[in-house]
Amino acid sequence: MMNKYALLIKQIVLLVCTSLAFVNSTSAQVNIQALDVLKGLQVGDDAPLFHLENQDEEVVYLEDKLKEGPVVLVFYRGQWCPICNRHLGRFQDSLSLINNLDASVIAISPEQPEYLYAMKEKVDLEFDLLYDQGYFVASEYGLLFDPGESLRSRYDKLLNANFEEAHQDERGLLPIPATFIIGQNGKIVWRQFDPNYKNRSSVINIMEALKAIN
Repeated sequence: MMNKYALLIKQIVLLVCTSLAFVNSTSAQVNIQALDVLKGLQVGDDAPLFHLENQDEEVVYLEDKLKEGPVVLVFYRGQWCPICNRHLGRFQDSLSLINNLDASVIAISPEQPEYLYAMKEKVDLEFDLLYDQGYFVASEYGLLFDPGESLRSRYDKLLNANFEEAHQDERGLLPIPATFIIGQNGKIVWRQFDPNYKNRSSVINIMEALKAIN
């Protein structure tokens, strides 16, 4: 009998957490800046905590991940982006080496779980992909910008980005595809930030940074 009650309580807690994640993401005031003035969070800054749904619609807490070790936090534009596919593929190729340094990888995009799952299957990823509903995490990390209607239309037509459906948001905003390493103390210890979406973090540099903090 107690097991049945415990299971019921666990289900209720999960439902409440999921609801809170939805409320937090949809009610947050996002800070949208021009691409050329975005600076992103700096090394030494506190990393904003969050809890978001992953590709399996399970809630993932950054705080819990940090209890296990440093976190490599990767922002990407979406499953439609060929460079994002290749970039996340490199993390998958080196995932065991990163895990051997007691670190984990989390990737975040504005796309809902259905699209996250498609990305996971396409690149055969074994780490969590998270849905930044309402763009509030990208905003808190200083990465959020409006690509403009012309670029949105081009991505929709040429790459089938399908922003409104994928984001469940008509604004069609994007993050700069930056990477942060967050130490167990919650501080950003390394970052790669470049408004040019073609320039991405190097797994080699990330490995060196992780070794330096171990």
